Amino acid sequence: MHDGFDRTARIVGLGGYLPERVMTNRDLEAFVETSDDWITTRTGIKERRMVADDEALVDLIERAGTAALADAGLDPAAVDLLIVATATVEQPIPATSAIVQPRLGVTNAACFDLSAACSGFTYGLNVARQFIATGEATTVLVVGAECLTRYLDWTDRTTCVLFGDGAGAVVLQPAPQGEGILQIAWRTDGSLADIISMPGGGCRYPPSSMESIHRRLPFIKMRGNETFKVAVRALTEISQSVLEAAGIGVDQVDLFIPHQANQRIIQAVGQRLGLRDEQVFSNVHRVGNTSAASIPLAMVDARDQGRMRRGDLVLASSFGGGLTWASSLFRY
Repeated sequence: MHDGFDRTARIVGLGGYLPERVMTNRDLEAFVETSDDWITTRTGIKERRMVADDEALVDLIERAGTAALADAGLDPAAVDLLIVATATVEQPIPATSAIVQPRLGVTNAACFDLSAACSGFTYGLNVARQFIATGEATTVLVVGAECLTRYLDWTDRTTCVLFGDGAGAVVLQPAPQGEGILQIAWRTDGSLADIISMPGGGCRYPPSSMESIHRRLPFIKMRGNETFKVAVRALTEISQSVLEAAGIGVDQVDLFIPHQANQRIIQAVGQRLGLRDEQVFSNVHRVGNTSAASIPLAMVDARDQGRMRRGDLVLASSFGGGLTWASSLFRY
């Protein structure tokens, strides 16, 4: 990392939240033309969580953010920046981060949302690190959260079976160079924007447009075969570039936490990087693809399972719509 600053950021608190409602593959069979075997074979997903009828995005963020602040042992008033990474905002105006601010109690924090789809949390980590490195912030709460099931077309059997809801959060504070976040990288290729998208609900096809509704545009669209190929290549490339820039060999990585999109993608990337199975973490089987919440939720599970301990060298890499991809190497 060559930013000219003498400090970086480290994770001092970690928390997550999953809605109580579980939707299994068997449950999906009742109303989607699919099967448990088809989903499991192609994705590795067995179940995912769904928000309740009376839940929304800010409820998930509040619970995950509160858990992270408690883990850090911090008063919410100590937070001076809140970044919410999401593709499924609470409402178009104002920002979701502003809506949830009073519920979290982070009343002294400047707030903004960040949109980078499934790469949102990793992008958020990289943005937070820069604010801390410059001294513009000393305590940053980064939340990745999604209510993806509210944006699914249940007649699109190749897409609707993939996604779930949830939120994960970290609290970052300053650390000297050589600790905390060691190296970052992020990329965007907008020429591939249509591979993963939700065309309706915005300016071109507004929510009131009957054409938008008739063409089922306000739902997540994905071209699966193309996504798989690009994701494997991009995740491998960005992970290798971060390790090389940091002068770290794959054997030194304690844990690799990739975006939890598909078990076949996770396995393919791990193999291409030359990682042993025990170095690669996966919880996609029980949460599905939670987009920006994916990596922090996986971090919570890894910590709780004893797979990620203080002092471990962790590589977190993500890939999502945009197309975007990003990686962060940090010592937990």
